Amino acid sequence: MAHENVEVLTTQRDGAREGFLGIYVAMFIVFLMLALASLLFAQNWRSLLPGAEGARSVLDGVKSAVYTVMSQLS
Repeated sequence: MAHENVEVLTTQRDGAREGFLGIYVAMFIVFLMLALASLLFAQNWRSLLPGAEGARSVLDGVKSAVYTVMSQLS
């Protein structure tokens, strides 16, 4: 009886793993195509993906994230 439950859980994990891998690969391809298209048209691809709260640099995005977390803690 317990052996059957283990097989079901293993099958569910394999399905979840395949689903995650599919989403990961699809998003990787989308971002790769975005970066290659930006490179082809001589544009900065980072400007197409704004950061947190419209931040223009990584440092501004990190500051926004830190301020958000700090406000949640207090």
